[in-house]
Amino acid sequence: MSTFLVNLILALLWTAVTGSFSFANMVFGFLLAAFIIYLVREQTGARSYFVHASRILGLVILFIKELVKSASKVALTVLKPNMELKPGFISYELKVTSDMEITLLANLITLTPGTLSVDVSEDRKLLFIHALDCSDPAAIRADIENGFERAILEAFR
Repeated sequence: MSTFLVNLILALLWTAVTGSFSFANMVFGFLLAAFIIYLVREQTGARSYFVHASRILGLVILFIKELVKSASKVALTVLKPNMELKPGFISYELKVTSDMEITLLANLITLTPGTLSVDVSEDRKLLFIHALDCSDPAAIRADIENGFERAILEAFR
């Protein structure tokens, strides 16, 4: 049984024992169960659960940081009197391979202002991206590779 499922079951047991099925109590039960699992992580082999959870949290933090950064950049670009933009399409060679990883990467790119995932090649090796400012395609590729894609690979492999 996966450690996440055990954590969820323990949280549900907590809410049943306390008799309060509120969202706050469920979150508290989940955190309490995570702490219990953390205490017995060596005996249960749940060490990787916390490594993966911290890497997923890192991915969420990276997304929020990139969201704020790109939203600010797009807002400043729009407010300039002469928008010197060079919109265009780029192809990005994927290192992620599973459907879930490709979908997550494409969605993170799309949710970040100034970029839009358009399509994935039939062989699932290329992701086609439209960028608001495509004056430096190599920098866009490097940002994706060293940012979202690296964080996805670390979190889910």
